Amino acid sequence: MPGLHPVFVLASLAGREDARVTTATATEPRRYLFAEPLRVYWEVTRACDLACRHCRAEAVARRHPGELSTDEGIRVLRELASGEKPPHVVLTGGDPFKRPDLFQLIDAARHYDLGVSVSPSATPLVTPDVIRRLKTSGVEAISLSIDGSTAERHDAFRGVTGTFQRTLDAAALAASVELPFQINTLVSRQTLPDLPALYDLACGLSASRWSLFFLIQVGRGSVLEQISAQECEDVMAWLAGLPRGKPHVTTTEAPHYRRVVFERSGIRGGHGAGIRDGNGIMFISHTGDVYPSGFLPLVAGNVRTGHPLAIYRDATLFQQLRDPELFGGRCGECAFRWECGGSRARAYAASGDPLGADPLCLRVVEGGRA
Repeated sequence: MPGLHPVFVLASLAGREDARVTTATATEPRRYLFAEPLRVYWEVTRACDLACRHCRAEAVARRHPGELSTDEGIRVLRELASGEKPPHVVLTGGDPFKRPDLFQLIDAARHYDLGVSVSPSATPLVTPDVIRRLKTSGVEAISLSIDGSTAERHDAFRGVTGTFQRTLDAAALAASVELPFQINTLVSRQTLPDLPALYDLACGLSASRWSLFFLIQVGRGSVLEQISAQECEDVMAWLAGLPRGKPHVTTTEAPHYRRVVFERSGIRGGHGAGIRDGNGIMFISHTGDVYPSGFLPLVAGNVRTGHPLAIYRDATLFQQLRDPELFGGRCGECAFRWECGGSRARAYAASGDPLGADPLCLRVVEGGRA
């Protein structure tokens, strides 16, 4: 992923969730059990020309010789499309534009009726011609990361001078061809004071979505500092109070935002409810390893030797992550365990147990029950 690029998929996914919800029983919690992946993140390469301080992938300049080949990638896309309803596929990295066959992969995905988003890095590879080609190829959206409201702040995160301006230019190019784009922002101790200004910037750019990624200390992000549970609660309360409309605000690796929204608005079980690492989400690495997400480094299989949908459906790890009744601590006791369930990646990073409690949720820290 260029920086982080968690790409919480844009409005093109609205309404798709219910089509793949397991309906084996009429009980309310089963609404949030996803029998097939809704979103598949494919790290097509780890190569990237940036040196972001918080890169999950710990990206390097050159492509790995063991990357999935073009033919292997097309086969995986075909297999992903073989389920009851094709998932949305996010082509991420590293920088997807480091793969010369990127548009061949996009064309294959569209051929199999897969929705496609792309998560580029803000480098000279993002040109006006490339943005126009993404639009004409049927890409539904792109994501752009902005982690500082000024060039000085943002470029310090990215490790390359000029990245901030290139990101603004890419946003303007996308807007000019009516290609929806999402702004991704890291939430950490370093970025916390800058969030209001970053929100204003996302509004000014006419972003479709502003997705806030709450730090998981993996990859190079392990050197950054998380905010406290109280600060997290305060940020979410602020987010829930922002005006509705564009940009639509979402959170990544912070599903307890759904509980905060309910407490403020009374709206329960809205868009995104139940989606979390391993439940509706699947991540495929550049070498084909399958994870519950890009931030939960536990391998459940490999697409070179197994069908991706079968891995999602049958792997013990995925089955456990889809059942909040197995979760430990306050996450397992919480009344919102099905809609939320906490960040499984953060639980693992904190305790080594992917079924443990998410320490960033204030209800877990206080011992309260939502």
